[in-house]
Amino acid sequence: MKDSENAPLKSLDVWEDDVLQRYPDPEKIATKSKEEFRDYDNTQRDTVRDFYRLNHKYQSYDFVLNKEKEFLKFDKKEMPVWDAFQFLNQLVDDSDPDTDLDQFQHLLQTSEAIRRDGHPDWMVMVGLLHDMGKVLCLFGEPQWAVVGDTFPVGCAFSDKIVYPEFFSENPDATNELYNTKYGVYSPNCGLRKVHMSWGHDEYVYQMVKDRLPDSALYMLRYHSFYAQHRESAYDHLMDDHDREMFRWVKLFNPYDLYSKNPTPPDWKVLRPYYEDLVAKYLPSTLKF
Repeated sequence: MKDSENAPLKSLDVWEDDVLQRYPDPEKIATKSKEEFRDYDNTQRDTVRDFYRLNHKYQSYDFVLNKEKEFLKFDKKEMPVWDAFQFLNQLVDDSDPDTDLDQFQHLLQTSEAIRRDGHPDWMVMVGLLHDMGKVLCLFGEPQWAVVGDTFPVGCAFSDKIVYPEFFSENPDATNELYNTKYGVYSPNCGLRKVHMSWGHDEYVYQMVKDRLPDSALYMLRYHSFYAQHRESAYDHLMDDHDREMFRWVKLFNPYDLYSKNPTPPDWKVLRPYYEDLVAKYLPSTLKF
């Protein structure tokens, strides 16, 4: 694979800003209005299109199964939790004009917005953790296998997924096993039986799935599944439990999208709270 295919975007934040353009803030949780966030010029828009062309071309059923086998052994690295956040900060990028904050500060902004609104502490924990899976980039994964809207594989690709025309290059689009409405699944089988496109959502979910309540795990696993929580494109795969849990996914989504602002959180003040929170829900070390 060409190097240019590994990193078509200037930064991972370009994908998030594209989502913000598609789904603008209805309630303005962030201190900046949606008009103040970056608007792409044509060149930036082209990089997003190229990103999705690659994502949709390569994210096949077999690709996902191979990535699950490779990464869900969690044998790449082990480190203390707070070292893991510093590890994530290696993804600091200078090309994002919206903010100079590092990855950890972004996570703190999300978790603090959740805490200010009085939600349970496990949801605050989700805010702190939800992008931890982006460390996949530091293990050599291409951008399109780390971020991007997620979607089921092993069944027909919905036209509600962003840039659906690019699925024509995916081998599953012409494979009779995978290109029907249900594919390898059955009606309303439940998302627990469905393989999602590979990325940071699935990775962080698998990392902490025995540590947090189910509602928190749904937030982690499906926060980039816009084709469902914004477009309801996969109701035919969801069961009653999924529908109940997606109320939490929809609650979390605005905090994920709209909490970014240029004011850094005061870590010295916040540190005791978050040290206690992390100790409550996570082991002393994390395996990657």
